[in-house]
Amino acid sequence: MSLFEHEARQFKFDVLREVSRRCFDGKLDETIVDDLAYQLIPGKHADFRCCVYKEREIIRQRTRMAMGKAPTLTKQDNPRQIVRVIEAACDGCSIRKILVTDNCRKCMAKSCMAACKFDAMRMGADHAYIDYAKCKECGACVNACPFNAIVETMRPCRASCPVDAIEMDENGLAQIDEEKCINCGACQAKCPFGAIEDMSWMTDVINELRNKTKMFAIFAPSLQGQFDEATLPQIKQAIRELGFEQAYEAAIGADAVAWYEREDALKHKAEGKKITTSCCPAFVNLARQHFPIVYENNVSHMVSPMVAIGRYLKHHYPDHKLVFMGPCVAKKQEVQDSCIDYCLTFEEVAAMLVSRQISPENVIPCEDDIASTHGRNFAIGGGVSKAMLEALKENSEDEVSAEYADGSAACKKALLLMKVNRFQADVLEGMACVGGCICGPASIENAPKIKARMAKENANYKDKTIASTLQTFDFSDIDLHR
Repeated sequence: MSLFEHEARQFKFDVLREVSRRCFDGKLDETIVDDLAYQLIPGKHADFRCCVYKEREIIRQRTRMAMGKAPTLTKQDNPRQIVRVIEAACDGCSIRKILVTDNCRKCMAKSCMAACKFDAMRMGADHAYIDYAKCKECGACVNACPFNAIVETMRPCRASCPVDAIEMDENGLAQIDEEKCINCGACQAKCPFGAIEDMSWMTDVINELRNKTKMFAIFAPSLQGQFDEATLPQIKQAIRELGFEQAYEAAIGADAVAWYEREDALKHKAEGKKITTSCCPAFVNLARQHFPIVYENNVSHMVSPMVAIGRYLKHHYPDHKLVFMGPCVAKKQEVQDSCIDYCLTFEEVAAMLVSRQISPENVIPCEDDIASTHGRNFAIGGGVSKAMLEALKENSEDEVSAEYADGSAACKKALLLMKVNRFQADVLEGMACVGGCICGPASIENAPKIKARMAKENANYKDKTIASTLQTFDFSDIDLHR
């Protein structure tokens, strides 16, 4: 039975599962690259691409990424660039941006030819055609055609990128401008061929588990609801059965961030300044790389919930390594500047569980300390600022006004308004993924199901306060500033 309807994602999962299985068994070596290519593409008939040789090469490059290696051999490899192009898979999109369709009637007006300033339009025997050696892809012909017979198409990866970091090389293959890229994973989520994927540290984590390294797992709030009807205590126990000593909610760190970030918000408001939240790493990357003045003046100095609970655990258990688990690929870049040792996506965690034949629905749950629903709702768009307002309420302090920017496009607009001093609210909560973390590119379930399951399970804890979490987990001596 397939886990994903998206066939490229299913192939990715199949590769992750088999790499995980071999790694846990201590049998992972370079032979798996060819072995999986023939195991997953066994016949001589191509189902997805021009030939089985192309399909097998795609599996080889996927396998390399699952092993933590670049999809192809490169002279210079930047470990901070998480999102990569699988070149063998990147050939299914039309290379031409402007196309003449069969709707062309070879009309007498020849509006397209008149509109073209580069003499690139010609009239053929049956319809107009474009001399691409001259075409500048300006779109004038598209706007001029009365039949809408000339169309402008944007590749999904390029259209989805909020910072114009996707370009095409001389062969028509996508390439990523690493100076612009914020590792949000939007291109990865939108590519219908699975030609853009994230680098993996899964084998590193498995080798640590095999070596009995003392390790804690930290999981994002959106893990709740990812595994069918499994409850959060069951999922936590399933993670322990992989070999982790304990599994902690990042939502505990979210409670701490909301509690202390409210102080920054009040301070900024008193000084007549605006402040942004620090939860989403892609949003922070967007501010730092593309709005540096706003980043310096307005982005909260608080660390993310992941780093907050990470610092707490490192303070009390300095000999333990920490592994974060979430739906976000940008976190894999963030951990490189933090106390967290490794980062796994939910796809990778699921592959590990399946490879070890651990079903979260069937394990006996182990109840322990939990975060508040306010901290858990950091996973849902608008939840970060709502938690901050709750922290203000619990401290009987003045409220601040907050605005939620849903998705990278809305974040760019809000940051631009903040740059020119036209942003109205006191606090800007920005999430690169529309809908929040539950819509992250490495989620397993769809957002409505996750949200419904979270609401159902969290209803039992709706009265738990943020303050009560901090009574159990004392952050008073933990530095939470970046």
